[in-house]
Amino acid sequence: MMKAMPGPKILIVHPSSNKFGKGAASMSGRSFWLVVLLAVFGSVSLLTVFSTARAPSSGTAPPRVTFTVGADAASAGASGGALPAHVFDALVRYAAAAGANSTASMPEEDVRAIASVLRRRAPCNLLVFGLGAETPLWRALNHGGRTVFLDENPFYVAHMEGAHGPGLEAYDVAYATAVRELPDLLDAARASRRAECRPVQNLLYSECRLAITDLPNALYDVAWDVVLVDGPHGYAEGSPGRMAAIYSAAVMARTRGTETDVLVHDFQREVESVCAKEFLCEENRVEGTSTPSLGHYVVRGGGAASREDFCSAPATKKTN
Repeated sequence: MMKAMPGPKILIVHPSSNKFGKGAASMSGRSFWLVVLLAVFGSVSLLTVFSTARAPSSGTAPPRVTFTVGADAASAGASGGALPAHVFDALVRYAAAAGANSTASMPEEDVRAIASVLRRRAPCNLLVFGLGAETPLWRALNHGGRTVFLDENPFYVAHMEGAHGPGLEAYDVAYATAVRELPDLLDAARASRRAECRPVQNLLYSECRLAITDLPNALYDVAWDVVLVDGPHGYAEGSPGRMAAIYSAAVMARTRGTETDVLVHDFQREVESVCAKEFLCEENRVEGTSTPSLGHYVVRGGGAASREDFCSAPATKKTN
């Protein structure tokens, strides 16, 4: 006779009692941001090195230390609004200290100068030319605003989107310029300043050689509050250089903006300093937040913008 098979056994798990009660499930606003701050520090990685780092004039691009802000910290408080001051300060302090250990990262004084502008303007519309080590920092400091990145390397754009999640808004740009062409490009822009290269126009339809015309159409309609020019590469004669980025930033600020903070990094180099003086103008420069390697300009648009000249007081040659 066959033995009857035992029936299935049922395992019943009794939920454990909650020792702490419902009170511990809720957090005060202050405790919430403490958790956010801890998440930031716990998610920062200082070991990731990217080959598309900012480079010196030797023509070779050294690696840069890259900060990675975890998804929890980047999306914390998604309801909007600027970061609390203590969280903002902690991010800047940590980034500046970590960058000091890498000669290829942005200098601490430049990080702090840019952060001071974002502290005043955020949450805002922030446009950044160039992806790099500080990309997660700028995005985090502009919490609650819109931050858009532009880069000349489509593969690096895809890499950064994968590394920082779908919330990173970045687009690749095709530049048709080279550093060696600076004199010719400036001469052409000056010759057509009241035509193709005028200071107020829709860049989407521009025929100026310095105009960036291949961005998503909607970006040309945005009134940018802050524009940071930290790309494309400009350390070699064959590099794209930042002539087009600076010119396009100047036109965007005058065409759509009311008051735009434009920051130009690597300002000590010829292309950056010459183009900033040509299109952003010394009369608009803010000395208090400028450094030897960072030029800060406040450009006014709308009715305050001239439609014929970029600068009201063009540089003149000294006479003997």
